[in-house]
Amino acid sequence: MLKIAVCVSGGGTNLQAIMDAIDNGTITNAEISVVISNNRNAYALERAKNKNIPAICISPKDYVDRVAFNEDFLKQLDSYQVDLVVLAGFLVVIPQEMIAKYRNRIINIHPSLIPSFCGTGYYGLKVHEGVLSRGVKVTGATCHFVDEGTDTGPIILQKAVEVKDTDTPEVLQRRVMEQAEWIIMPKAIDLIANGRVKVVDNKVIIQED
Repeated sequence: MLKIAVCVSGGGTNLQAIMDAIDNGTITNAEISVVISNNRNAYALERAKNKNIPAICISPKDYVDRVAFNEDFLKQLDSYQVDLVVLAGFLVVIPQEMIAKYRNRIINIHPSLIPSFCGTGYYGLKVHEGVLSRGVKVTGATCHFVDEGTDTGPIILQKAVEVKDTDTPEVLQRRVMEQAEWIIMPKAIDLIANGRVKVVDNKVIIQED
């Protein structure tokens, strides 16, 4: 059974998609061991508590410096002995020590087709604002492993989403979540949970059933 930590900062819609996928069997052989947020007011923590999943807040604001935060964050994460860390809208820079220790065991969802509209400064609505500003016809979402760069880790899954002329950033954000993020994140977790994902030369190979 794959033990998962889900890290969130806000409402937790991707967390909900993961919990729903576990409940309906889309994700097999996996369970959420803990939900971690840097924001004690995040609704995601309530979503976790409603499912009797341990939910904790670890905020950089509560520590004297980032070094102290990083040390305690890693210590608390380690205590749950998880196999996979899922970043589901987590607006905190992941400590280098954590990336090294959990190499190819941290995944993130990004609301564009990497390498487009990604990297420093591209998060949340800013991604969709960039998409609309550039006038591209297709966007989407990417699930990838996390490495030391920003949105540069090995890509696991991508799914395209149509951009419409009438879209606002908010409307496009919702469509990307519904048509891509909430589909490929659970699928990636299921693939990992069932031993079907390998990283070779910084590229993901998905083994067939």
